[in-house]
Amino acid sequence: MSATSFVIPALPQPSIAVAGESKSFPVRRIWCVGRNYLEHIREMGNDERAPPFFFAKHADMIEPDGATIPYPPMTKDLHHEVELIVALKSGGLDIAPGQALDHVYGYAVGIDLTRRDLQQAARKKERPWEIGKSFDHSAPCGALQPAAKIGHPAKGRIWLSVNGAERQKGDLAELIWSVPEIIAKLSEQVRLGAGDIIMTGTPAGVAALSPGDRIECGVDGIGTLKVTIAEPE
Repeated sequence: MSATSFVIPALPQPSIAVAGESKSFPVRRIWCVGRNYLEHIREMGNDERAPPFFFAKHADMIEPDGATIPYPPMTKDLHHEVELIVALKSGGLDIAPGQALDHVYGYAVGIDLTRRDLQQAARKKERPWEIGKSFDHSAPCGALQPAAKIGHPAKGRIWLSVNGAERQKGDLAELIWSVPEIIAKLSEQVRLGAGDIIMTGTPAGVAALSPGDRIECGVDGIGTLKVTIAEPE
């Protein structure tokens, strides 16, 4: 079907840069894992025994490395959450953990920006988290490193600093659920597909951001990501 078949102009395809490539990775869906590092569970006062769960962001909320992101509306408590991103080249339903990595195209570092006050208010009312998690510009993402080049990292430092001061640090080895387990579990509830990305959870140290803050984060062996928080639009 051509673009002229639509009643409004076709929307652009959200994508993520690929390191060393002129082509980019098209994003279909963004899945996020909640509570997947023990120290972050403890700092948020949640049940350590509860299994991780999943929520979503929209693909057009992705922002590239170097982006300037306006401070979002309706919040006074915007938080950073650095995460390992997994990008899928294929998918399916009920993927076995032993075959999960066969579906991975590559890895990147990302930030799950969170309107913490709105998230907590929704939680108290037993409402969905979308208002706190899914908003414009809320998914900054660095360039993908293809697994064909770097393999499938199961350990390595993950960190985030604001204005040069380190706030978050951890190691991929501390993931409660590994990448294969995450893919397998998520594929029980939805058919995963090529172009899906998964944000795998954040280590301890989440904290508030203000306009003018410069964020830098990274995962050793994968890459870094820099963004700046600007004044509200």
